[in-house]
Amino acid sequence: MAAWTLADMPSLSRRTALVTGANSGIGLVAARALARAGARVVLAARDVSKGEAAAETIAPGPGGEVAVARLDLADLASVRELAAARSEPLDLLVNNAGVMALPYRTTADGFERQFGTNHLGHFALTGLLLPHLLAGSSPRVVTLSSVAHRRGQIDFDDLQSDGSYSKWRAYGQSKLANLLFAFELQRRADEQGVPLLSVAAHPGYSATNLQAAGPRMEGSSIGERLSLLANKILAQSAERGALPTLYAATAPDLPGGAYVGPDGFGEMRGHPQLVGTTAAARDPQTAGRLWRVSEELTGVRFDVGFVSA
Repeated sequence: MAAWTLADMPSLSRRTALVTGANSGIGLVAARALARAGARVVLAARDVSKGEAAAETIAPGPGGEVAVARLDLADLASVRELAAARSEPLDLLVNNAGVMALPYRTTADGFERQFGTNHLGHFALTGLLLPHLLAGSSPRVVTLSSVAHRRGQIDFDDLQSDGSYSKWRAYGQSKLANLLFAFELQRRADEQGVPLLSVAAHPGYSATNLQAAGPRMEGSSIGERLSLLANKILAQSAERGALPTLYAATAPDLPGGAYVGPDGFGEMRGHPQLVGTTAAARDPQTAGRLWRVSEELTGVRFDVGFVSA
């Protein structure tokens, strides 16, 4: 198969997309490409002023539009506010925003910050937006994970890392949770006959602000400089890193439950292709249990066309 590029994206005229974390990095690149393909794109950003500044850099194609909405995935009240303000159908949701390898912090609701932001925030957002997605045309949900899911383990006895905290272990758990959620969402959609496509993607090693955020929060100027240096030397650009997301979001023949990543060595860089996961990411028992726990923690239940297993 020929290498997939932006030139292979279909027209997205009359489709509406919402991208989380769309004010910078891969989220902004993806939002820009979607708008250029004619989509109406909502940039969901924690800082509205940054979102508006990002929106000004986007030149939509024919039929394309750009809007900005406030969303703080580390605060379930913000997630609910965004969903409550939504009144129109939604065709595409890209669960892109994330944090990585932070020093121990908690969300507004008391969750460990990486698990709470990367997984629980997106779980709640998807559930609350589900009625709007099902009112859309060929609705699709793309959830971003990472190669770090391979080191992840869901510790149901200590999901919030109250017992002990390792920033990389917590990150791996959150990225494994992203995959378990994406695949379980598809399984439940199929079981209930709901016309929803749920897929996942990862960007490989791409140069964004993600790598330097943790060292910056720790007050490590050396760590921050090393992260930025590694981005320059080893990482691919955010433009290349966004290709798996865009392929997952727009490829017409993609099967439900697919996982897309770069085709290069170690899935660190390259063009998008279907990639594998650990067995843990495809375990239905773990996925079902995580789903139930996530409903309990967030208070969000996928009631439209879905039943709790």
